Amino acid sequence: MTRPILVRTTDYHTAGEPFRIVTGGLPPVPGDSVAARCATAIGPGGSGTAPRRGPLDDVRRLLVREPRGHAGMYGGFLVPPDDDGAHLGVLFWHKDGYSTACGHGTMALGAWAVDTGLVAAPDDGDAQVRIDVPSGRVTATVHRAEGRTTGVTFRNVPARVTARKVPVATGFGVVEVDLAHAGACYASVPARSLGLKVTPAALPELVRAGREIRTALATHPGTWHPDSPLLSGVYGVILHEELPETPFGPHQRNVTVFADGQIDRSPCGSGTSARLALLAEDGLLGAGEDLLHESVAGTVFTGRHLGGGVTEVTGAAYLTGEHTFSLDPRDSLGSGFLL
Repeated sequence: MTRPILVRTTDYHTAGEPFRIVTGGLPPVPGDSVAARCATAIGPGGSGTAPRRGPLDDVRRLLVREPRGHAGMYGGFLVPPDDDGAHLGVLFWHKDGYSTACGHGTMALGAWAVDTGLVAAPDDGDAQVRIDVPSGRVTATVHRAEGRTTGVTFRNVPARVTARKVPVATGFGVVEVDLAHAGACYASVPARSLGLKVTPAALPELVRAGREIRTALATHPGTWHPDSPLLSGVYGVILHEELPETPFGPHQRNVTVFADGQIDRSPCGSGTSARLALLAEDGLLGAGEDLLHESVAGTVFTGRHLGGGVTEVTGAAYLTGEHTFSLDPRDSLGSGFLL
């Protein structure tokens, strides 16, 4: 008799967005780098939201689909780093496929690496966790006090603005969209230009607008990355609104719609990097100032632009559980379903 498939995970959330770390039960992932392994996972001719089927993708489907997951689930497969300069590598995934960057996941991985003892850390002070992701090497600085993790600061790959005021026709009218790459390509648009506010009640309309904008920009040159097709194409659409400034700098609320209409419950880590690049170019975020960045759920990241495209985003990640998921070969639902 065929034995059940067993997959072990440790789950965190960062500012409300889940991150499921797969620690056991993965098949080997061919490739000599994290980026190559990501390309392998997607498969020839595939895209981040249309991966090929295979043993690795079967595990992804098992973990994002009901009854073991849900359409808003997000996670990562642990893989070897590119070299000894990093502590670990990761392939980020969601319900529709794979992504090249994930700030909230990087923060969760930093907390997990320190909390489990994979990376030594002081009881009081900071520890750096270096992580190879498909877009490059990132760093999670884990903040500690009295033997506990109190927060994580994520330093992203360099962020850069690639297009401004791109006109896009939507069902809400023509809007102007800004594009920036920050490990993945993000399109930013003020929610008010769509006649919307960033509230839970408006989520159906915000998701609709995000999907329309992402589709309309599919062939725009500003979405393409000069170094790799893997990093090209719009990953997320950030719909944002202004809030009263704080004594430390600007204050915004956003919802990031990514993949095929998935909603980031956090303020979006990599998306915050993209917003920082745009605000800095506009002169709205000065040296020493912070962006207080809220999510549609009311959770907060703090972002800062350090110059030269270097950004840092600070938030908090918390353990939510440890799991061993099983797939009985007799289970007629197989890897599950999405509603």
